[in-house]
Amino acid sequence: MTKIYSYTKLASFEHCPLKYKFRYIDWIIPTVEKSIESVLGKAVHSALEWLYIRVKQGYIPTIDEVIIEYSKEWQEDFNENLVINNPKLTPIDYFNKGIEFLATYYTQNKPFDENTLETEKKIILYLDENKEYKLQGFVDRLAYNLKTKEYEIHDYKTANSIPTKQELEQNKQLALYSIAIKKEFGENKRVTLIWHFLAHNKKIEIKKTNQELEKLKKETIELIKKIESATEFPHQKSRLCNWCEYLSICPAWGNTPPIKQEKNPAKDTATSKKEISPTTKQEIPIKKEITLTTKQDKPDIKDKQESLDKYPTTKKYIKD
Repeated sequence: MTKIYSYTKLASFEHCPLKYKFRYIDWIIPTVEKSIESVLGKAVHSALEWLYIRVKQGYIPTIDEVIIEYSKEWQEDFNENLVINNPKLTPIDYFNKGIEFLATYYTQNKPFDENTLETEKKIILYLDENKEYKLQGFVDRLAYNLKTKEYEIHDYKTANSIPTKQELEQNKQLALYSIAIKKEFGENKRVTLIWHFLAHNKKIEIKKTNQELEKLKKETIELIKKIESATEFPHQKSRLCNWCEYLSICPAWGNTPPIKQEKNPAKDTATSKKEISPTTKQEIPIKKEITLTTKQDKPDIKDKQESLDKYPTTKKYIKD
């Protein structure tokens, strides 16, 4: 029987085994509304996807058109019950952030001639020859650089935090996706992993050798085996706790988990980009606000202003 995993599922166990248990074993449904950060991220991703689809069709949208698409996506997902993780910011602040990210990105990357092949490309990767372990996910954008003759996996980040290049060297997600790209286009093809940190107008690129990727495959299989044989799921405190949807029932913070009910019979087949939602009736209280303990970095004001000055019509979308 093939076991299907997503990077999100694997990372959940690595970051906190107890969170993994709550979500994938106990099937506890957090009644916490999605965060405004997730709405921001989804709206920005959707706008960039729309932009590159039009570019592939031979048409370069104006910045106004891109912002309109962003606004539509925002309005579709926004509601007044969203969790705001930074109490110093309002929903309007977050909405404006998205416009600033897109305006700056548009300025830096027009005419978008990176030879984009696909957006939201679905990745299927069998980690072993017997096809017992299967990983799947989605690439924000796949391009083929005609100058360097390299495939490029692009990933957009809208969070304020930015890791170091050394930390990204340890990131497994895009590296695993690159294995699938090599299997599709050729094992000897070169693949560059590219992260766009939109809040900082910064791009970080990393390359992996075939030896490093082969090692990663083996490590991922071992991680899956560890997950499947686990009998204990200890909590693991970290800065990520501030964003955890299970914080209000986590014993690490003096809270009490609900009594375990009958196991959900549904199987996690990860058949879509969104994680399959559990269907049990266990719920936890809504947490309206989380106070962050980590330092909030701020975007480069100069970069934002330059992009808005170059495309002044975007100012009409900025909310006061």
